[in-house]
Amino acid sequence: MKYTLKKKIVLPVLAVIVLFTGTAFKSDFFEIAKQIEIFTTLFKELNMNYVDETNPGELMDSAIKNMLKDLDPYTVFMNEQDVEAARINNTGDYTGIGASIKTLKDKLIVVEPYKGYPADESGLKAGDEITKVDNVLVSDFKQNSGDLLKGAQGSEVTVTFNRQGKTQTATITRQEVEIKAVPLYKMLENNIGYLALSKFTNKAALETSNAINLLKSDGADKLVLDLRGNPGGLLNEAIKIVNLFVPKGQLVVTTKSKVEKYNQTYFTKNEPLDLDIPLVVLIDGGSASASEIVSGSLQDLDRAVVIGTRSFGKGLVQRPKPLTYGTQLKVTISRYYTPSGRCIQALDYWNRDEDGNAVRTQQENFNEFKTKNGRSVFDGGGVQPDIEISDSKLSKITKTIIEDNLIFNYATNYFYNNSVTDLSSFKLLDSDFNSFKTYLKSNNFSFETKTERALEKAMVIALEEELANDLSPSYNNLTNQLSALKNQAIDDNKNQIIALLENEIIKRYFYREGMYSYFLQNNTEVIKAKEILSQKQKYLSYLK
Repeated sequence: MKYTLKKKIVLPVLAVIVLFTGTAFKSDFFEIAKQIEIFTTLFKELNMNYVDETNPGELMDSAIKNMLKDLDPYTVFMNEQDVEAARINNTGDYTGIGASIKTLKDKLIVVEPYKGYPADESGLKAGDEITKVDNVLVSDFKQNSGDLLKGAQGSEVTVTFNRQGKTQTATITRQEVEIKAVPLYKMLENNIGYLALSKFTNKAALETSNAINLLKSDGADKLVLDLRGNPGGLLNEAIKIVNLFVPKGQLVVTTKSKVEKYNQTYFTKNEPLDLDIPLVVLIDGGSASASEIVSGSLQDLDRAVVIGTRSFGKGLVQRPKPLTYGTQLKVTISRYYTPSGRCIQALDYWNRDEDGNAVRTQQENFNEFKTKNGRSVFDGGGVQPDIEISDSKLSKITKTIIEDNLIFNYATNYFYNNSVTDLSSFKLLDSDFNSFKTYLKSNNFSFETKTERALEKAMVIALEEELANDLSPSYNNLTNQLSALKNQAIDDNKNQIIALLENEIIKRYFYREGMYSYFLQNNTEVIKAKEILSQKQKYLSYLK
């Protein structure tokens, strides 16, 4: 019944949102008005006459969310709490306990306490499971329970949490928290400056510019800009960061939409910081949106050598549209295009497979474009690095291990059972990797391959055609072989898994700053960047 109700009110809700976001009605005006009327009468009759008590707010929320998920994952309805979360994401400033928190249904997981902030000073550690905030049980809180930790500066909050099977409490004094867009900048050998940019807040360009100036004052004459894991943010900040390295008046990005006013071209507006400093940009599958505008534009303009793995592939632009009662609709309004004319959107949400999943653009359908110097670049699937580090691309099995929180949880257990005092000498051994494999087994880790799904579907058909008995021996043999191959896949991805474990474990002892220091000496992409920047002719050869 619940499913049917959602379907009935999906289209009318779409009409309501379209009406209040100012989209041109054109010839659809009658259909929109009709759907609004249908929705109004349906919603009224439903709430007045349904056999059980209904919650109008929950019904509406459910209908809106189910409607929007048929579009793309970036077009979303934002309640008042979501709007505030978006503000924090764009500014990096809020008042709270100073920790990265993951919200689950019945608890809050401390992902990372920020060094020197209240959560850290009060003794909270990554992996702590908060079940109660003051007198409120997280499991009973109907809204975003993470908001319970926020409050006025100087106010106190008492949290009850589980750690390694024991219940503890901590009283924390809230304070203003500023999350840096540039969490680290540092001089490396051979006069190479390194800076990591973690998100595009409204201070990202300023922080980046300041960091570069400080690095240059320390002697940096070459630069590494690390955008790995950066999910994006504000478009204008991305343009300003490109502007640090290219001339004033340079086209950086174009947006194209069915709505004429959203068709825009964005040019750099300021004098550059440095037109000549050799530059390497690091990207990976977590580099998205604004990160792809920066890396893709600098690549198109032959201003930087891009190293890493293919970026996420988000070429869609969103804009918040105010609704009533402090809510918003964040709606996809256009696609963006880098200076060469390519759109790097990877998934086609308007064409879906039989399971309802967005179709990924296949490589044979990529279109070729040319950089300023005539190098070939392609659309359709994120930014392809000039130098690809294939071993750094997360495999299917590694992604599944991460998604199941097994890297995170293992690091938590490791922290409470081991002592690490020297960052420079830390290294996981083969015995640690074997311990992790045992941990996977004890947690019943498994993942399903496309091949397994195809075999299961084939056996369902075979059953219908009364062929299952004859095919069962072959099917069992194939599934056993697949199981063995999946076990082997863990060993095949040993280096990748160990690197992820080391990074997560190091954060437990030495915070994020320690993690950066560690991989600046050990990370494959950073080592490659240093190698390229230390050989001027080799660096230039990639741009020509």
